[in-house]
Amino acid sequence: MHNQLRITTSDGAFIAYIARPRVLPAPAVVVIHEVFGVNADMRQSCDELAAKGYLAISPDLFWRQEPGVDMTDQTEVERAKALALYNAFDLDAGVRDIVATLEAARALPDATGRVGVVGYCLGGLLTYLTAARVGVDAAVAYYPGNADKHLEEAGGVHSPMLIHLAQEDEYIPAEAQQKITTALQDLSQVQVYNYPGCHHAFARHRGISYDAEAAALANGRTDAFLALYLKKS
Repeated sequence: MHNQLRITTSDGAFIAYIARPRVLPAPAVVVIHEVFGVNADMRQSCDELAAKGYLAISPDLFWRQEPGVDMTDQTEVERAKALALYNAFDLDAGVRDIVATLEAARALPDATGRVGVVGYCLGGLLTYLTAARVGVDAAVAYYPGNADKHLEEAGGVHSPMLIHLAQEDEYIPAEAQQKITTALQDLSQVQVYNYPGCHHAFARHRGISYDAEAAALANGRTDAFLALYLKKS
């Protein structure tokens, strides 16, 4: 299909959603999903990035467990399944799949070769780990759950990185947020923003904790950041 990209690895192949801009060639952005898979929220995020001039690619990182996961946060059944997928997820394999997606993005005939990563929740953690282990042209992590448990890798972050934290995040408490901020505060290429009064996933389209004002502010910062590092000549 025109909106799918097949990515092959030594472990097998998986599908990614791809949205293309009107003007090509273009830089690419790999969009890393939350625990709900490549759903309507992720596809909309890709479509919005394409409208801003990027090749936007969201890989199905649950393909080893259950290919094609596409859920919302609206029901307890979906939230319980999402938690089970999260608990069984292999972070190291996820980073390898992101690296494969980055390589596929750079190899696209209509790509400029510059590639960024934007991730949400689980995807935010994977964005941080990818920046620390591999490096990208730009990395943006929205509410990276459990990032505080991997701060021994912070020294490996050399990529420009933006992190969005929700002050009232029920999954990333204040102590964890402080650990993240402290571990990264001496890295001049990393910026951390906190959003007062917001809960986890405040930028999730139609999500139960969506905050339009905060989402607009965070997304505006992301837009300026990506343009700075991916569209420069």
